Amino acid sequence: MSSTDSSTESSAQPSRPSTLPRSVVTATVIGNFTEWFDFAIYGAVATVLGRVFFPSTDPTASLLASLAVFGAAFVFRPLGGALLGSIGDRYGRRVALSAAVLGISGATTVIALLPSYASIGLAAPVLLVLLRCIQGLSAGGEWTSASAFLVEYAPAARRGARASLVSASGGLAIVAGTLSVLALEALLDPAQMQAWGWRVPFLLAAPLGLVGLYLRLRLDETPVYRELRRNDDVLATPLREALRSQRRTLWIAFACASVTGVGFYYLATYFATAMSVEGSRTTALGVVSLALLVYVVLCPLAGRLSDRIGRRPVYVGGALAHAVLAVPVLFLVGSGSPVLALVGMCLFAVPQAGLNVMSSIVLVELFPARTRSSAAALAYSLGVGPIAGTAPLVAAALAAATGSPVAPAIYLAAIALAVGLVLLKVLPETAHRSLAATTADLGPVNSSSRLS
Repeated sequence: MSSTDSSTESSAQPSRPSTLPRSVVTATVIGNFTEWFDFAIYGAVATVLGRVFFPSTDPTASLLASLAVFGAAFVFRPLGGALLGSIGDRYGRRVALSAAVLGISGATTVIALLPSYASIGLAAPVLLVLLRCIQGLSAGGEWTSASAFLVEYAPAARRGARASLVSASGGLAIVAGTLSVLALEALLDPAQMQAWGWRVPFLLAAPLGLVGLYLRLRLDETPVYRELRRNDDVLATPLREALRSQRRTLWIAFACASVTGVGFYYLATYFATAMSVEGSRTTALGVVSLALLVYVVLCPLAGRLSDRIGRRPVYVGGALAHAVLAVPVLFLVGSGSPVLALVGMCLFAVPQAGLNVMSSIVLVELFPARTRSSAAALAYSLGVGPIAGTAPLVAAALAAATGSPVAPAIYLAAIALAVGLVLLKVLPETAHRSLAATTADLGPVNSSSRLS
């Protein structure tokens, strides 16, 4: 971007510190960590939860019931995105962040304390479903609220790097959750795991949530939101305004979130399922954890790259790379060799890091300040909820029906190719935009991407 553009941007938005305060980073990422920690531990103990809350003579039926409850949270994500996103635009990003971490950590902690089906009968699974719905509502506004908070505080030339912390914390949380369950399974026998061991990782949400809530309540609002308040430019119905005037942008954001979410859930969940067919579950989860650590390291690099060359090439390139890599990676994952599986997952983690970080930053930059929180949260939740959230289940069903890794690979490749081509045509460059702008302006698709 030219020096003239740079000066225009800096004068068009509130001044921000040249470095991001540590308290802002810690308070922002801890809630996101809690969300994905819960995601990981629920998936890792799904078999045990099936026996505790959905006892059946058929173990498969119990597991499927537990996984169905897991999926309930994804159904409620869009509603949570609309609700918490609107709160973020009306009452402040800090208020939305605080409500999200309270809902996620509170519901996760109560799950740890739930009586089993053997103790209270049908009330046990009913309560579990209700708590998962609360988690889904809260998670619907967490990711984009955390991204908006970090980005609206960050220096203009480092927004991508700062947003990458949201993606990296999610990967770290999944690794921490998975390893905590594996450690418990190594220390306890199956009877102990079913009796009380599964509750331990869920209880960790309590201190995480309390610390996160305390830190978030002590934060100042972002400079962008404070400017909206000073100018009396806060909308009473921001989501309605977004649906009325920004429908095209919402569709673009939805496409971005969909391809990102599908790829991430393949990496975080389905790859372990595919590996388990040929080997042990423990080995599969260990390999996925190693690949996720590689992904975590790559996230800041992807953010910095987008700060230099723009968001658009990283996003489009990541989607098209998923399409190209899907088949060879799934063959490596299903080869029966942990080493080859790890190589495949690490290859896949490269474009996925780019996609995930771009999802964190682009969905914030696409929307104007007045509707940013609500519009981004709704589009993101619709993409990673009903669309991406079902991807591992669809992939597993395709693999079971065909007996080949090619079918789930083609499913992933088709989504990535279709979205990649759409984004190539319609995704604008957003790296140079003023975050304080209050009206939407997509601008030309081929706009300059370099920051001074």
